[in-house]
Amino acid sequence: MRLSIKLAGLVIATAALAGCNTMPIQNVSDAPVTTATGKRLSENQVRDAIVRAGAALGWQMKEERPGMLVGTLNLRKHVAVVSIPYTANSYSVQYRSSVNLDEKDGQIHKNYNGWIQNLTRGINAQLSAS
Repeated sequence: MRLSIKLAGLVIATAALAGCNTMPIQNVSDAPVTTATGKRLSENQVRDAIVRAGAALGWQMKEERPGMLVGTLNLRKHVAVVSIPYTANSYSVQYRSSVNLDEKDGQIHKNYNGWIQNLTRGINAQLSAS
């Protein structure tokens, strides 16, 4: 009987931990535009680097207006949408909305932050190669 109580407690604790799949939403703010050679890029070149990076990772990028892209990532039944304001000197990646990512009170499914980190690395790689 005592073993049953311990086992039940272990099952409940494991289930509680498994439910901890959310983390604070990570945004990227004013990341500097840098190239490997130190060359200054135009705003259009920055936009093109962001679009290339996103496309390579499955993001659909649309220009909402000059200096503002909207990126959408559809993975299975999950959707993440971000705003990407940019200039010739910097860019940001900001949470906009999501579907099936458990967003609530500044928290979101932990995979979202990984997708944003991958996008940021991709953008930086594209900028560096420009």
